[in-house]
Amino acid sequence: MIITSRRVSLMLGALCCACQNAQAGFIDGASGSLELRNFYFDRDFHGDSAAQSRRGEWAQGFMLRLQSGYTDGQVGFGLDAAGMLGLKLDSTPDRSGSGLLPRGSDKRAADDYTKAVATFKARLAQSELKVGGLSPQLPLLASNNSRLFPQWFNGAQLVSKDLNRFTLTLLQVDATKLRDSTDYEDLTAMAQQGAYSSTVTSDRLRYAGVDYQPLDNLTLSVHTSALEDLFRRDFAGFKFKTRLGSGDVFTEWRWFNAQEQGRALLGEVDNQTLSTNFGYSVQGHTFSGGYQKVRGDTAYAYVGGTDTYLFSEQQVSTFALANERAWMLRYDYNFAAVGIPGLTFNVRYVKGDQVDPQRIASVKGRALAAGDGEGREWERTTDVTYVVQSGALRNVSLRWRNASMRSNFADAADENRVIVGYTFEF
Repeated sequence: MIITSRRVSLMLGALCCACQNAQAGFIDGASGSLELRNFYFDRDFHGDSAAQSRRGEWAQGFMLRLQSGYTDGQVGFGLDAAGMLGLKLDSTPDRSGSGLLPRGSDKRAADDYTKAVATFKARLAQSELKVGGLSPQLPLLASNNSRLFPQWFNGAQLVSKDLNRFTLTLLQVDATKLRDSTDYEDLTAMAQQGAYSSTVTSDRLRYAGVDYQPLDNLTLSVHTSALEDLFRRDFAGFKFKTRLGSGDVFTEWRWFNAQEQGRALLGEVDNQTLSTNFGYSVQGHTFSGGYQKVRGDTAYAYVGGTDTYLFSEQQVSTFALANERAWMLRYDYNFAAVGIPGLTFNVRYVKGDQVDPQRIASVKGRALAAGDGEGREWERTTDVTYVVQSGALRNVSLRWRNASMRSNFADAADENRVIVGYTFEF
């Protein structure tokens, strides 16, 4: 075949056109945001056994997110990135450790800290693959975002919706960057009041999940995960919502099972937990509550630093220790129903009892175990949020969170969080 200069010009022109089209999809679909979060945290402990009587810090966070579109073609490629800067506004060694700021061995919080993550992504039809920094919200791996920045994981995640009414999730992670940490660390288990060691590590978690939506208002879920050489967890979920009268009735059931896995470096893990929620929403009001029961010889097991994905989880306590039973009540109100859009309120109350204190490491826990007693605790939390609707401060959010926790096996605590936030999108 003779390649003429004309043919070469046509080939180069076609290649340049294809590259321009690919770049157009990558750039035209791009978006970005800058989130500002000003966070004041104060937790006051009551009790002679408290190693630290108070944790109180104030910090400012900046998080820049950049998300590309996808290149054109049957398989599209893209790149997401996030950069974070945290600044200390107030902290002392005797009040540090709130989770807002990293601190050294001398308990002094850093004046500032930065971190960044990048995520490569690819899309084919209704399937998306992400590799790099991940912040998943899954039943068995729920990234924590309750301070300045979210918890990140390093790994790969595939989510596919190609099969009608099914969502398939595959994930593998090998390290985590905690909410107040700048470096990736090995995976651990949450200590749960000394029930598990938080120093035993794992370098891999594998995850698979299926969510099926046979009806628009019904979702059924089955997920499984294995934190290598520590424990395996399984999850089954049921979620339903329907119209009833002038409002909506809803319910959700979450069941978890955990057993030791591989070399069982964590020791015995034997836990089955059922967490339920029932509720009714009408004219801005939402009334809900549920029952939760932990069974087996050990406490609820989950990955260190993450959220529990239990309905019982509060600001201070998770209500998920060995054999614990919990009752939950919650009330939400959206003031848009009376002409004040942007203002919301909720109050929650959780009461736990039947706690087996044998694996609680606190002074009170050991005393309770010695006397063959039963652990009990309760917590009340209040949350008020207002998002400015118009004017120069439009979309600025103001949030106050208050909690009071009392227990016969852990030091009582009163907590306040004040959060001012704003997200600029571009």
